[in-house]
Amino acid sequence: MKLQRTNRLSAVALGALAACGALVLSACGSDNNSGGSGGENTKAASKIKCDGEGKLLASGSSAQKNAMDVWTQTYQSACGNTQLNYKPTGSGAGIQEFLQGKTAFAGSDSALKPDEVAQSKKVCKGGQGINLPMVGGPVAVTYNVSGVDDLVLNADVLGKIFDSKITKWNDPEIKKLNPDAKLPGTKIQAFHRSDESGTTDNFTKYLNTAAPAAWKHEPAKAWAGKGGQGADGSSGIATNVKQNDGAIGYVELSYATGNDLNTVKLDTGASAPVEATTDNASKAISEAKVVGKGKDLALDLNYKTKADGAYPIVLATYEVTCDKGNKKESLKATKSFLKYTASEDGQKALSDKGYAPIPDEIIGKVRTTVDSLS
Repeated sequence: MKLQRTNRLSAVALGALAACGALVLSACGSDNNSGGSGGENTKAASKIKCDGEGKLLASGSSAQKNAMDVWTQTYQSACGNTQLNYKPTGSGAGIQEFLQGKTAFAGSDSALKPDEVAQSKKVCKGGQGINLPMVGGPVAVTYNVSGVDDLVLNADVLGKIFDSKITKWNDPEIKKLNPDAKLPGTKIQAFHRSDESGTTDNFTKYLNTAAPAAWKHEPAKAWAGKGGQGADGSSGIATNVKQNDGAIGYVELSYATGNDLNTVKLDTGASAPVEATTDNASKAISEAKVVGKGKDLALDLNYKTKADGAYPIVLATYEVTCDKGNKKESLKATKSFLKYTASEDGQKALSDKGYAPIPDEIIGKVRTTVDSLS
């Protein structure tokens, strides 16, 4: 099914983006989507309580880039004394910069590992790094196969495709799931992230959990599958899938809609194949459990759900910061910005960009934790 792009950038916005680049988000919008309507942004901005000033530096997850674009645009319109710069360098790079003390917070699509928590205590004086789930959403499996605009796959077949065990689009296992499709004998070009990515971590957690016989590699931010072609960032995968007949890849839904890419429906064992939508992702995320200790709110996602309408390839993007020991010069601005992103208005702004707001029970805990940062 071809997803329709919403909220297209105007030609003026595209020109401005090309001119200024995408890294300094206080000045530029997303390469895929811009913020919401002026009226909505103005209304949301009027509720923001600004605090702090100067530069607020952050980096990490490219999965949340489009969310950060919207949030930054709204926040900056209210809080001109703070210059927010979020660099979508990928989860792995973002965590490393945070652990090196270069940023106030990091965006990561997977929670801190025990060794990273231990390292964070050197940066967070008297405290440690914690995970604050702020953005949810589906990881869409995108494809470009001539003559095919409705495709159903399951975890087992996806595992074999991305591990180079299924190499042609007319393979019997794909045909079995798509009896009415005219599948060509085109060679499959499977694209994966070349950089360390929380999106890869979540995608491979899904494969390893839902189809362990087909995907025997341990989940990780670094790609471990056999064969395939690497691409830098979600935008790199989206571009390569769009340009190559026979291609398949995995990206956050906003990159699929923003590039008018077809997405796979998943046969999860539910009564009908499940499409990658924010509503369907929300049904899966609602089954998540908080497994972090203390102020840490790391989640355990249910990748094996078979509930009707629940799309299981989901991720939760965390803002990683210190519970105690945040840098004095950026603490006030960090809390002010994260209070906005966790607010009702901040979460509401996500839906139009292909993201799923964090469930109420969990985001309520995030708000309480942000208030307590020191």
